[in-house]
Amino acid sequence: MVFIFKLLLVLLLLFILFNLGRAMIEMVKGPNSDDDDQETSEDEKPMSFYLGRRVFLSALAVVLMVAALLSGFIEPNIRPY
Repeated sequence: MVFIFKLLLVLLLLFILFNLGRAMIEMVKGPNSDDDDQETSEDEKPMSFYLGRRVFLSALAVVLMVAALLSGFIEPNIRPY
């Protein structure tokens, strides 16, 4: 069961990195300079959408780890060396 929880956290962190990469792509791409071309696809989302999702998922990961630590589901490493 602990393995599944750790796998869930790793997948969550990978999804956070994916959203950060998508935000970077949107930032580099910038706004469309073609004002007369109104055929922009509706699935294009602004950079803030991906950054907001990343912040939400990061907060969720922290809350899940704190809840797991407080409930005794996972144990912290008492010797960091």
